[in-house]
Amino acid sequence: MTAQDLVTYITWALYVVVFVVTVAQALRHPRKSTLDTALLFGAIGLISAESALARALNLPTSPRVDDLVGALLLALPYLLLRMVEDFSEVPRVVSAGAVLGLALSIVGLFASPNPRPGWLDLLLILYFVALTVYAAVAFTVEAFRSRGVTKRRMTAVAVGTGAIALVIALAGVELPLQAENPTLVMAVGVAVQVFSFISGAGYYIGFATPHWLRRAWQEPELYAFLARAAEMPRLPDTAAIVRELEHGAATSLGAWLAAIGLYDPTRGVLLYDPRHRVPAHPGVDANDQGPLVISTDDMLVGRVLREQRPLFSPDARRANPASSDMYQRLGLRALLAAPITAGHTPLGVLSAAARTTIFAEEDLSLLSLLANQAAVILESRNLIDEAAAVRAHEEANRMRDDFLSAAAHDLKTPLTSIFGQAQLLLRQAERAGEPVANAHGLQVIVDQTRRLRDLVNLLLDANRVERGSLLGARQPANLGDILQSAAGERPTSHHLIHVDVQAVLTGAFDVVRVRQMLDNLLENAEKYSPHGGDIRLTAWLDGDQAHLTVSDNGIGIAPDDLPLIFQRFQRGTNVDDRRFAGMGLGLYIASGVVREHGGRIWAESSPGQGATFHILLPLTGDPQPAVPLASLPPPVATSTDAN
Repeated sequence: MTAQDLVTYITWALYVVVFVVTVAQALRHPRKSTLDTALLFGAIGLISAESALARALNLPTSPRVDDLVGALLLALPYLLLRMVEDFSEVPRVVSAGAVLGLALSIVGLFASPNPRPGWLDLLLILYFVALTVYAAVAFTVEAFRSRGVTKRRMTAVAVGTGAIALVIALAGVELPLQAENPTLVMAVGVAVQVFSFISGAGYYIGFATPHWLRRAWQEPELYAFLARAAEMPRLPDTAAIVRELEHGAATSLGAWLAAIGLYDPTRGVLLYDPRHRVPAHPGVDANDQGPLVISTDDMLVGRVLREQRPLFSPDARRANPASSDMYQRLGLRALLAAPITAGHTPLGVLSAAARTTIFAEEDLSLLSLLANQAAVILESRNLIDEAAAVRAHEEANRMRDDFLSAAAHDLKTPLTSIFGQAQLLLRQAERAGEPVANAHGLQVIVDQTRRLRDLVNLLLDANRVERGSLLGARQPANLGDILQSAAGERPTSHHLIHVDVQAVLTGAFDVVRVRQMLDNLLENAEKYSPHGGDIRLTAWLDGDQAHLTVSDNGIGIAPDDLPLIFQRFQRGTNVDDRRFAGMGLGLYIASGVVREHGGRIWAESSPGQGATFHILLPLTGDPQPAVPLASLPPPVATSTDAN
């Protein structure tokens, strides 16, 4: 086997590989671009197969077979022109001329005598070379306009197409030289073989790019993209991140336009940077003061978000006629789009204008990879923003707590003095037995000062709960006695309090704080049962814990409020502040008392059906003698602002 034969066989093998790859693409995704490519390489494959078979079997030449092969050869420029139409506009005169030239060439090929006249061969060669050069120039122009992987693949296709034109041109030169200069004929034959190989290699690289080569092409852009990706979450704002992601996607794909629409779940829309703004049309809000707003019920990007799968549209205007004006103004024909999703949470859509539909499948895979990376970057930014918000919230809470603590401490001293002086004046007047000019006013001062003092104590206790330092020293006590004491000292005339203690519940408690917890719960039960009714305190042994309940028949608590009512400054949504005064601290402090005892508190309720509060308190240590009821400390002062 000569070197020339080896080159020929390699060239045929390259064309066969490209034919198999393009036919597989056409079967998977039958559309104009894939079918045109399969037809082109099908014709080349048949020509190569006939040549290989004739050489292998040493078959004699047949005029009819030669004419069929010639017809396939003459169809190649027209098929190349159809591929050019997949990424650029071909003038009608060129398209019509190609069809007419192909028809006349085939007629002349089959109608001419054998051997054909030299002038006919010259016309056929001119037709072939002219159209092939046109296609090669179009591929070259597109290669210059493209970037990234697309640029490299289009360059390979342009080289392969130019090489075909040279092969036919050299074959035309070879004909008149056959009898005159055998040496020159041999040199031309070698050149034909070389350019045939270059053509096969160019098409192989362009249309059946090996994975390792495509990866090598993508690596610089992807490496640059990923190198920037590490810093993207730290950019000043999300808009800057989106712009950087769009630039990286456009560069990696070789697209002239890449855009990211961020999903707003509250409005069900995609928000685009104002740079992508176009005049208003159905489905688009073109408010010049904000981002471009696109409904997810409209346009192809909305479908991608809804269906959560990538999409390629060779003609976006035809696929989405309602938005064809926008696509026209953007100069967008073919569209690639992929969802940006973190887990199961949609974040947006990454879309790009496809320069050519020929390489759409590989570009769509790369776009999906970039969309996944964009999801990681955007989710990282969301986490950073959330962490910053949490830190800001914690700092605001700390500053608020510091302020409330300082204010409460500063208020406590003057309130104590005012309260003491008012009580002293009132008692002095009462002991003197003389009428006081404004005894009612002094009593109001005493009552309201006491109320302010209790509010200050609530604020201080809330601050202690926040720091986890609410409890003082614990001592053995019987919870049943504490319940009886709390119920017996309630100054109520509209409510009847029932106490049911079903076991001896002795443990180590901060009695003052347990009593404060019960007073707060009873205060709430009375306050939120404005029409009176029974209040029940029940206690029983639940394993090694005491289980207490406080039940009323009041206005109840909405289900959505139940997880929130034990937080600071939280009140039920059905509470009228003008009717039921309070700060939303009573239950917060009660929950703090329970938590610091190692217990648990929760509520069960329905609006209008009353509420039941459950408390579990551990009974730790051996049973100890209960503290006598007479030795219990007086009730902790509470106000009607307990909750």
